[in-house]
This record gives sequence, structure tokens and C-alpha cells, in this order.
Amino acid sequence: MAFINRLKKIAAFGLLFCSSTLFAAAAPDFTLKSAAGENIRLAEQAGQVVMLNFWASWCGPCRNEMPLLDRISAKYGKMGFVLYGVNTDQDIAEAKNVLEKVKVNYPILFDPDSKISTLYNVDSMPFTVFIDKKGQIRHVHKGYVPGDEEKYIQKIKELISE
Repeated sequence: MAFINRLKKIAAFGLLFCSSTLFAAAAPDFTLKSAAGENIRLAEQAGQVVMLNFWASWCGPCRNEMPLLDRISAKYGKMGFVLYGVNTDQDIAEAKNVLEKVKVNYPILFDPDSKISTLYNVDSMPFTVFIDKKGQIRHVHKGYVPGDEEKYIQKIKELISE
């Protein structure tokens, strides 16, 4: 019975990601190791707007958007917003090589076993999740093309003002 209930939760969560705009659903909690060596737990960010940006070293659009995300993080970080880059490479060294070339100041978390990526049904790169102050997933954005950062800013402002 527990297995069936888990499948129902996974199926319901999966339905949420059929659209880029979502009705609220609780963001699955997780703890991941950061590039700085500390453990970051999502639940400890309650009260802040959180943006999870899943990326991989082989993803060109991911690397292109990272400097833009860094500027967004710097601008809105003082307003109750936090951005986490969640790297999905199995080999963390590949991610670290990218980070030597593409410098960012926002925290980078490592998900080498894809446990968190699976929880969030990540099916493209980059894959961005917006979580409101109450810990509810409010928006998902798949991919990146120039100009998407304006959509991110709009969503961040909207969630901060709630």
C-alpha cells in the first residue's frame, strides 16, 4: 500500500510539470553538498523565494545563462530571494571545470546521483523551478534562450511581493 501511495504522489507531481505555469505543490525537501563544502537543506530556506536552476557541464544554454543568473542573484538576494544552481553531472570534477571558467557567486549544489533531479522530474537542461515563501512550487521553466532572464525577473518580483 505504501508503494502505491508513493506512485500516486509521483504521478500527481509529474502532472504538475506538464505545463510551464503550475498550481502550487509542495517542493520536495532535500539536502545537498555545496561547492563550498556545506550541506544546504531546502526546508531551511522557508520564508524566502527560492530558484533552483538544474544544469549540466555539457549544456551550452546552461553555461550561457549562468552569468545572467549571477546578476539576478546579486540584485534580488537582499530582497528575500535565493538562487541555487543544482549540477546534475555524475562526475563533480566536470562541474568544477565549468565553474573555473564561468564564475558565479550563487551557491552551486551537487546532485551526482540524480536523486533531486528525479524528485523534481528534471527532463531538460537547464530546468528552473521557482518556489514561493511557503515552500510551494509555483513555476517551472524548461530550457533557456536569450530573454528568458526577463521572465525569471518577473516571476521573482511577483513571488517576493506576495
